[in-house]
Amino acid sequence: MSVYAFIFARGGSKGLPGKNIRPLGGIPLLARSIQVARQLPSVAKVIVSTDAEEIAVVAREYGAEVIQRPEVLAGDTASEWLAWQHAIRTLEARGEHFEVFLSLPATSPLRAARDVQNCLDALDADTDVVITVTPATRNPYFNMVVREPDGSSHVVCASTGIVRRQDAPPIYDITTVAYATRPAFVLGHERVFDGRVKSVIVPRERAVDIDDIYDFKMAEFMLEQAGASHAEG
Repeated sequence: MSVYAFIFARGGSKGLPGKNIRPLGGIPLLARSIQVARQLPSVAKVIVSTDAEEIAVVAREYGAEVIQRPEVLAGDTASEWLAWQHAIRTLEARGEHFEVFLSLPATSPLRAARDVQNCLDALDADTDVVITVTPATRNPYFNMVVREPDGSSHVVCASTGIVRRQDAPPIYDITTVAYATRPAFVLGHERVFDGRVKSVIVPRERAVDIDDIYDFKMAEFMLEQAGASHAEG
């Protein structure tokens, strides 16, 4: 199957300005996604969709092609799904066709190539989209509550009768490690969960999602720890 890897990186991040090209371990955040994509034999092309020239420069430096993202699709409230559709239509207008659309957000820099490959392997004929998840630290069946204006609170899934953490079913957080789907599904639908979704579990140490400076510092710490472990080994 022909796979095109996409990285959608706009220039106007408010949580952490300039985060998509901020160096992490000496490498721009964006470049880490490009490098992982280039490790996968099935990935025929790596494409960065951006509205910012400084991001485009880094993308080309690390071997990716660039699609100019319209300003209307690059604001704080813009849907990334629409940016997905724009990228696919742009390539189809050029006469380029591919079988698998793979999104590798720049904000998940600690992913391993095997995590992404597991997503590609999971995209079978009965699945429209593969997402990645990681074990959640909180559970709506046990220790997550809904709080009313007067302060009264109750467990989110209170009607289940579960009173012990051990009896609560495992819950997972969606991560931004990877999304694998097909171009036709993206063009014909409005969101991931419009289709048949399958998930791949990624360990928490590789599922850090950078939104602000605290997430970035966590990624730096995890990267340092991984380097120390390799050195000791």
